Amino acid sequence: MQVGILLAFMAYLSFSCGDASVKALGDTLPVFEIGFFVSLFALVPTLLTKRPEDDWASILRPTRPWLVLVRAVSGTTGGILSVIAFTTLPLAEAYALIFLLPVLVTIFSRLVLKETIGWKRWSAVLLGLCGVLLVVRPGFREILPGHFAAFGCAVCGAVTVIVLRVLGPSERRITLIGAVLVSAVAVNGVLMATTYVHPGRGDFAVLLLGGLAAGLGHLCIVFATRTAPAARVAPTQYSQIIWAALLGAAFFGEYPDAISVAGMAMVGCSGLFTFVREEKRVGWSRKTPLLRNRG
Repeated sequence: MQVGILLAFMAYLSFSCGDASVKALGDTLPVFEIGFFVSLFALVPTLLTKRPEDDWASILRPTRPWLVLVRAVSGTTGGILSVIAFTTLPLAEAYALIFLLPVLVTIFSRLVLKETIGWKRWSAVLLGLCGVLLVVRPGFREILPGHFAAFGCAVCGAVTVIVLRVLGPSERRITLIGAVLVSAVAVNGVLMATTYVHPGRGDFAVLLLGGLAAGLGHLCIVFATRTAPAARVAPTQYSQIIWAALLGAAFFGEYPDAISVAGMAMVGCSGLFTFVREEKRVGWSRKTPLLRNRG
């Protein structure tokens, strides 16, 4: 149990380092080029998640291809939007918006799955939305494209969660992870063709670091859920807000003010409460494979 939880914290620290690498490249390389190389390099550690009984062909031969396609589209789109968000917003602010994901899952569960949502879960939704208003403060601060991109990333992540609830029992994890990474490499590779900028040696090193960090995060998550219940592992994803604040301060001179910190705390509490209620009601961790918090 303790080893699994420690691996989960390492996974989300690794994801945050990957996102910080993406942010560092925002002024030098186009969005699609960053997405292409990071996804390509992320494939390397992710390949190590393969179980002996899995085969590589299962990535391209899913049991339910249309739903896997939806998962690939939402994951690829979310990845592109996350690059836009991280390259234009402070790290912690981007995470605060992306962590609206559980709030959106609650709303989508009502609209798509016709689940009954009690007043406690609706209260958590309201708390999360109020937290985002404190972080963004529309009318008092400039609203940037990155804010819309981060929100769009959360929407894509929520779509992924809803789809994974259906796919979880029938698809192998290697299919669910591999399909979206292959899709991201292909889509970004095509889209970057018209804006390609040859990365310098330093930029290439940061791209490699970002990709390997993302892949290592996936690898740690897989091994974390093999050694500890997903219900214990999943809440550690909210440590990313803390990692983002520390990395943002250390490398980018980003210091959120007290109001933003309060908003981030509200978003985090909203997401944690929503997860606990989902776990209690429907056994979320037994039905949904634990992947990254978006896409």
